[in-house]
Amino acid sequence: MSSPASATNSSPTAVASTIAGGSASAGPANDAPEIDQEAFVYHVSLLVLAFIALLFVLRIPRAFNRLLHWSEFSQGHILRHVSFNVRSPRIVHVYVSKDRATAKEAASSNDSHTHSTHVQRIDEKGSLMVMKYPTHIASCPSFLRGLASELSTRLAPGYSLAQGICALVYLACWIYPTLYKSNPFSDPGRAGWVGIAQLPFVFAFGTKNNVLGPFLGMGYEKLNFMHRMAGRIMLVAVNVHSLGYIYKWLIGDVFHEKIIQPSNYWGFIGLVSIDLVFFFSTSVWRTRAYHFFIATHISGFSLLLAACWMHKQADRPFVVAALGLYAFDHLMRCIKTRIQTATIRAIPQLGSTRLELPHTNAGWRAGQHVRLRVLSSGMGIFGWSEVHPFTIASAHKSQEGMVLMIKKAGDWTTKLYDIAESGRHGEAGFGTNVKVMIDGPYGGPGHSIPSSHSAAVFVVGGSGITYALSGIQELIDKDIKGESRIKIIELIWIVQDPAALVPLVPTFSAMIQQSVFTPVRISVFYTRAVIGKFPFSKDFFHPRLSLSPGRPKISNMLEATISKTVTLGAGIKDREAHTGMMVAVCGPTALADDVAKEVGRIDPVRRDQVGGVEIHEDAFGW
Repeated sequence: MSSPASATNSSPTAVASTIAGGSASAGPANDAPEIDQEAFVYHVSLLVLAFIALLFVLRIPRAFNRLLHWSEFSQGHILRHVSFNVRSPRIVHVYVSKDRATAKEAASSNDSHTHSTHVQRIDEKGSLMVMKYPTHIASCPSFLRGLASELSTRLAPGYSLAQGICALVYLACWIYPTLYKSNPFSDPGRAGWVGIAQLPFVFAFGTKNNVLGPFLGMGYEKLNFMHRMAGRIMLVAVNVHSLGYIYKWLIGDVFHEKIIQPSNYWGFIGLVSIDLVFFFSTSVWRTRAYHFFIATHISGFSLLLAACWMHKQADRPFVVAALGLYAFDHLMRCIKTRIQTATIRAIPQLGSTRLELPHTNAGWRAGQHVRLRVLSSGMGIFGWSEVHPFTIASAHKSQEGMVLMIKKAGDWTTKLYDIAESGRHGEAGFGTNVKVMIDGPYGGPGHSIPSSHSAAVFVVGGSGITYALSGIQELIDKDIKGESRIKIIELIWIVQDPAALVPLVPTFSAMIQQSVFTPVRISVFYTRAVIGKFPFSKDFFHPRLSLSPGRPKISNMLEATISKTVTLGAGIKDREAHTGMMVAVCGPTALADDVAKEVGRIDPVRRDQVGGVEIHEDAFGW
């Protein structure tokens, strides 16, 4: 690009540019060299990338640790089907050895049915199994745990202090080139460069298969707040840039002559495009007309890219970068997408549809989700075109395959439930077979290895139970294989109606029975008064499965879990150092915020005793 023309002996009407073209000098001519604005903004972009690289460097130890554990690194990328060995590779041998039980073990026998017995893992050859506990890498050094706790403080619903700092640093990086030796009112060209420079970042932070997530160990949903920040900076910069030139043309009475020039009217089209994208991206449209929001997002950005390409040749590298990121995202979507026949069944007590994919049984990690499209005429004329995300409710490599629990929460999910409710007897038993398209997996724990912690607490609300079902089952499976450090697992499930527990009692009971080495305690709380007959008898539940009215006292339950973790009684795991407590929360944003607040209130001494507390969030919302 040629250097911007000097404004010496020029009136404002001599300036002709819109979104990212040349600029006029902010003042009279002088001997100071003019700034190459394109190079200036380019170097600021490199600075932003340097900050992102710094975050990656800080996460290298965890990323490398996950790479060393192939069973963790190989999962969470591509869905697939694996065959099962008919023979059980490992069995668990239990024999009573009361004379070896210690006083502490006997005192804590209410918490575990194994404390008064001697339990050993025996492989298929009859030999004692060698423990292969995963190495634990904490999210931060022990001396920074207090700071990390403060960074989780909520500034607004769903937004932490850490996210606010990241957004402010990013904003400051772009305020600097906007104002340095430039007045946006007299030199709107600089704002145009800042605006066009946001284009690659908007796509990098916003695409489902973005190039930053794998390095940072974060799913696209965790980076979405930066996508919005980059988009807002672009919106303001483009408006300042374009309206600045329109104002100059109007006061110079040359608007009609300038606007008919191809570069300028394409710039105006770009201005209208991004303003419409912003308007239809507000919370009102996202929550009440989500698919219209998606449609305007795609069409608006498509028109914006075309406008930038035609506006100025210097804009084209930014457009190419954005298109490259978008093409990579869709290439990965094609690789990750599967079209299969699923079996759906209605679960009236949960108001949900159970969807099973028996031919997809591996390739994901607990806590990940897939994007589902149902290819059925029963979904309506345009129902087949809708895509919805759902957390996977089953552990990988399970006999039943992938399972999704889809709660009725709108027109689309209600139609799917109606199809399931009017089910027929198909090849897979009672239920209805439908063609589905699944894309994923996405999200999940990132570089963290859940089984490397000493304790795990799952706090879920409503349909968020799907996260806990897959997470707990995965921890139990790893523990049976001797690949988990977890000493205690606590599940807290908050529902409105106690009847929601009915269809999951067999699953919960099976989990409790399978957890031979690690006690699982399940506490269900219901928030609505029971109308009619109570669905359960007084002694219906297993001793470690409880149902209580009201809301749980999260702080008390976290403290109780810490106490049980630091207390001896877990056998060979007591010889290992405490490696922290993982708190996983899945549910509405308000629930995630409440749990984060309670985690931040944990006494520092108790937090250090358990080896730190790490929170994983999967909050509902758009």
